[in-house]
Parts: sequence; structure tokens; C-alpha cells
Amino acid sequence: MIRPAAPAASRRRADSEDLSGVLIYEVNLAVDRPISGAFTSWLAVHIRQMLALPGFEGARVYRRRPEDEGLVDDGRLHLTVHYTLADRAALETYLTEHAGRMRGEIQRRFGGRFAASRRVLEATSIG
Repeated sequence: MIRPAAPAASRRRADSEDLSGVLIYEVNLAVDRPISGAFTSWLAVHIRQMLALPGFEGARVYRRRPEDEGLVDDGRLHLTVHYTLADRAALETYLTEHAGRMRGEIQRRFGGRFAASRRVLEATSIG
């Protein structure tokens, strides 16, 4: 999901909204440079497949720089994908019914030339 930047006043309002219950499924990727073109082409298709699954409502891709995280640049392409899910049930359905197949596909295509880690983020109100 790509949207133009909102004016500062709009951003402040959006930040104060109650987002409790919003679930993000985060996938962090480190991809060997020689395959980065093929990998990102595959990733675009993969994201569309993920968004076709029940409860997957959106996705955003971010490029990361290891040095911004206090790490040494390892020459890999670092990406993070945030999938927005309708609820935890959608995540559980994905994990039990689809994740094995999806993860198997990436291993068959690019095994040994990338690393992936995943985590779940749940928005909460603290104020």
C-alpha cells in the first residue's frame, strides 16, 4: 500500500487513533545480491498471493540498512514486509493451512541464498 504523505496535522491525528487489535505479520528478509532481482520479482507475485488469502488486508515493503540497526553491511539486500491482517484468526489460518506451502516454495527457489525471520505485532493503545 503506497499512499502520499499526509500533512503533519493529519499524521498526528492518525497516530492518536485507537488501533487496538490491528495485527501485523512481519517478515524480515536478507537476500544475496546476485539473486536480488529474481527474488524481488518473485516477492511481488508472492505478496499478491498472500493478499488473496482470507484476512490479509494489505502489505507494505520496506528496505532496511544494516548500519541503521548497528550492524555491519553484509552486502545483502534487506527487506521487511508488513502484512496487515483482519484478526488473529486469519493469522492462525495462514500458519496452519498455507505457511508450509508458501515457505516451501521460497526454499525451492532460493534456498541457501536468503534468510528470513518472522514476528507478529499487535497494535495497542497506551494512552
